[in-house]
Amino acid sequence: MNEKQELQAIKTTPLSAGDMQKQVNIIQEMMKQVMIKDTHFGVIVGCQSPSLYKAGAEKLLATFRLAPEIIVDDLSDNEQARFRVTIRLISAIGQFVGSGIGEASSFEEKFKWRAAICDAEFDETPAGNRREKWKKGYFDKQKRIAVDPSKVKQIRTEKADLANTILKMAKKRALVDATLTATAASDIFTQDVEDLPEGYIDAEFSSAPEPEKKEPVLKMYGDELFIKNFAGFESAIKSGKKTVLEMIAMIETKGKLTDKQKEELQKVVLNSDPF
Repeated sequence: MNEKQELQAIKTTPLSAGDMQKQVNIIQEMMKQVMIKDTHFGVIVGCQSPSLYKAGAEKLLATFRLAPEIIVDDLSDNEQARFRVTIRLISAIGQFVGSGIGEASSFEEKFKWRAAICDAEFDETPAGNRREKWKKGYFDKQKRIAVDPSKVKQIRTEKADLANTILKMAKKRALVDATLTATAASDIFTQDVEDLPEGYIDAEFSSAPEPEKKEPVLKMYGDELFIKNFAGFESAIKSGKKTVLEMIAMIETKGKLTDKQKEELQKVVLNSDPF
């Protein structure tokens, strides 16, 4: 078999179950050892799977040695900047392994409007290019208070100011889509949830106060159980494996000790005869 035939065999041979498991293991290992939460991926409130970010997609492409080929379609008009980007991924041996598509427009809610710098700017903006929009309430974690919904003053953005940002956003979406497709990582990561406008994810998840974390209430460590295990406690303290304080801390992961039980453990150091 010559080199050309070998390459053709590689391209057409299906991956085994073991090969697929190795690929999943590589992605999971990358998440643990290389990828950083909130930099390469992040968990969006209300979603079960982490969302893959552009930086994380680039890490996975480098891991699997996949090179992107970028195709840009300019769909802009007089009113908006709009781009559709298609990314084809090519392996190290020149094999096409998958593609992704992404689109972005300056008509998207988060690009179309910006907060007014001041009331004067808002008032001087033509009526058709300004608005007041309700902003949903949220829970301030630091102050531990609920902030009520309020109105914000916004004005229309300029298409030319956003053209490059829109193009980059379309490319990012295509890159993440292609990465998830080519590496079969859609069951590990989700996509584009972080791009959704405010309010598209169920408000219950983002605005409801976090429940207070309650420390578990430990039951008392009964005298009968203490006497039964005392020989082991005593041996560990006398042998130097545990100090009295370490022993108390270890026991109290199972149940709270009484003052009398703690005194009995202290007596071990004094070589007294407990009980």
